[in-house]
Amino acid sequence: MASRTIDKCDGSKDAGSVLLDHPFKLWSKIIDTVRCGGKRPKKKSESKNKYNLQQPGSDKLSDLLKQPECWENEEEVRMKEETLEELKRVAKKLQQQSSSEVVLEGAREVRRLAKEDYQARTTLALLGVIPPLVALLDAEDPTSHSQIAALYALLNLAIANDANKAAIVRAGALHKMLKLIQSPNGSSNQAVAEAVVANYLGLSALDSNKPIIGSSGSIQFLVKTLKDFDETSNQAKQDSLRALYNLSISPSNVFPMLETDLIPFVLSKLGDMDTSERILSILSNVVAIAEGRKAISNVPDAFPTLIDVLNWTDSPGCQEKASYILMVMAHKSYGDRQVMIEAGLVSALLELTLLGSTLAQKRASRILECLRVDKGKQVSGNRGGGLGATLSAPLCGPSSSAMNPGNQLNESDDDEMISQERKAVKQLIQQSLQNNMKRMVKRANLPHDFVPSDHFKTLASSSTSKRTTGKKVFFGNFDGHKMCDIERKMGENDLEGQNKHLEDTDINLKRYYEGISDMATSE
Repeated sequence: MASRTIDKCDGSKDAGSVLLDHPFKLWSKIIDTVRCGGKRPKKKSESKNKYNLQQPGSDKLSDLLKQPECWENEEEVRMKEETLEELKRVAKKLQQQSSSEVVLEGAREVRRLAKEDYQARTTLALLGVIPPLVALLDAEDPTSHSQIAALYALLNLAIANDANKAAIVRAGALHKMLKLIQSPNGSSNQAVAEAVVANYLGLSALDSNKPIIGSSGSIQFLVKTLKDFDETSNQAKQDSLRALYNLSISPSNVFPMLETDLIPFVLSKLGDMDTSERILSILSNVVAIAEGRKAISNVPDAFPTLIDVLNWTDSPGCQEKASYILMVMAHKSYGDRQVMIEAGLVSALLELTLLGSTLAQKRASRILECLRVDKGKQVSGNRGGGLGATLSAPLCGPSSSAMNPGNQLNESDDDEMISQERKAVKQLIQQSLQNNMKRMVKRANLPHDFVPSDHFKTLASSSTSKRTTGKKVFFGNFDGHKMCDIERKMGENDLEGQNKHLEDTDINLKRYYEGISDMATSE
């Protein structure tokens, strides 16, 4: 017995055959296992994998543990199988070219199944429904029912599925859609045109499709659709604008847009709140290239129109986009800066730095800085040009009147102008303080009908009513025809958020106006 046990531990004989010869095999097996547990020499493979040992049969055990979940989802699995069979049945209908009615029915079912089911879109595409649907666009159907069903089926297949968007374009759908629109039947059918525009909107959302769509001639169709559709086709107009915006993201598509009259048309439509923000988004992409900036500047009244948008306090998104367009054009062209100044840009920017959103304020400050530096260079150049040179920004006071005695303003006119501008500045500052108070109330999660106490009002008014002595700034129109010396109100506010806002506003005004005076007199 002992020899057999030793042999078993050494592994020289079969342990099973030894134990079967023993009458007490069960107890012998337990004893042998205990004896060999700590003395058995480990093999190299076991020593290497001592941290990754698995019990025999563990994989089967895990499979058994997972079986209850499968039994619980048996109903769901059955439903998925039924859905797959239905999708296969629909795909087979599209393959039956002998019956146009069956194909039309299959297209309508694809549109219905792919409308809200992402998995159905993927499965139907894998079953090969896209090529038959694209081929259905060429069907000879006087009623256009087949084309409309195919267009909306393709539209639903492309929703939130980039692979299907790319597959539709690869199947040649773009040219077939354009051919459908250019045909006599399609040109007179508004439903077909709206379906094509909706497809272009969906397909243009994929970056790889943008250059292909732009080079296919679709931009001309979208611009024509945007111009020809009346107010009753508002959805088609919105889809055209969105599609043009998607295409304008690709710089290569800006050139085909400039070949049309898109820029003058959209600038003339600024003012319609339903489309203005989308129009400004398109112009923000167009202004990125030099040809686009030139096209905008060549449109009559383009800058007055964009400057007017800066006063839309109820639409901060439009203000931000318009300020971006003006900022890019001001930094790129000196001639455009002069036209902007003549159109009244400075006063609109000063108001925007006080009452605009945070992003609009930053962009307005950058434009003012660009204009200030440009004006300072002009003043310095005139000072160095000789005694006979006139200042482009005449200074108020004795020196200015002595240099240009014939251009002096009447004292009464000066006083009236000073009074009006002082009131305008006070009103802007007051509106800025009120807007800041509303923002702080909103951040503090106070009720909308919150009314500050008398003590709080006294504290706020006293903190913003301090005047500085001897601090003057030049305020007037930028072109130098008339400027005034007015006293500006500067507040020192202890409330969080208002102090920095007033300081930024003070810096913008002071650097813009006092910088001109300093550069002209520092010699």
